[in-house]
Amino acid sequence: MAILKSVSRSQGANKDIKSGLIKPAGFELAFEEWPVLVKAFRAMVREQAFDVAEMALTTFICARQHGVPIIGIPIFLLRGFHHDKITVLDDGPIKQVSDLKGSQIGVNRGYTVTTGVWARTILDREGLDLESVKWVRSGDEHVEAYQPPDNVETISGTKTLESMLLSGELSAVAGMSPDEFKAKSLRSLITQPEEAALKALDSEGFYPINHLIALTESIVDQYPDLPAALFECFAAQKKTYLESLAKQSAEHDDPTNARNRNLQKLGYDPLPYGVKPNERVLNELINSGLRQKILKPTSGWADYFCESTLALEA
Repeated sequence: MAILKSVSRSQGANKDIKSGLIKPAGFELAFEEWPVLVKAFRAMVREQAFDVAEMALTTFICARQHGVPIIGIPIFLLRGFHHDKITVLDDGPIKQVSDLKGSQIGVNRGYTVTTGVWARTILDREGLDLESVKWVRSGDEHVEAYQPPDNVETISGTKTLESMLLSGELSAVAGMSPDEFKAKSLRSLITQPEEAALKALDSEGFYPINHLIALTESIVDQYPDLPAALFECFAAQKKTYLESLAKQSAEHDDPTNARNRNLQKLGYDPLPYGVKPNERVLNELINSGLRQKILKPTSGWADYFCESTLALEA
């Protein structure tokens, strides 16, 4: 049995896989624990440090487009609503999205970070001309070959996104919710963000994907049966997880479990797996990534996902 070096943050959608209770047929996943998962993303992009890795979606697509030898399976392990991830001063001059035109907006970490990409997508959907804004990022990019557009700069000196927001140098920060800051005088620009997110899901199927499962091309070449085996493994875990979530008390839910539970109650699949049920939101990411000058046009999702998993759904 092949033993594969793996990394994934512990969560309901993988807990039995990480414990070994559910396994991909013919394979053993040896998980490493990385307290800061984004460092594992960087290690996967820059060194192909794992055979199998949970990875941020935009980072993965950007890396693939720049020739990094990794490929995905359409297991979208983590999703989220990001309408709360645009933060402004509570008593500041920014009252609505249109007020941000021509301003400076902070970017949490790199410009290609998936949460920030989705936050800017929401601003784009709300009518903001993204090219009218100067984006100030607090970190660099996982994909070294990527060069951000001219309206992106890096924070200077000892400044922080929070200090610049509080001083008025930044009109907003994209990619962080108000509760991620120490200051209490902040709010989400979009009022009632959860309701806005559910409305976008209901009316347009807008349900952002954060993470997927990526593999090195070399391990897929060595074990062609691996992608489908992994897909079926995560599909089995999803079934077990959602069944247990429906039965258990909500008392100790973390935010992810709470959202998944609520979506189940509303009649949605909280974790749709496969290309077809996610094609709409995947295409929106590509189109938004083009407008943000992060991604290039694609000829189809066969460019990004293992062939044996393209027709699989769960």
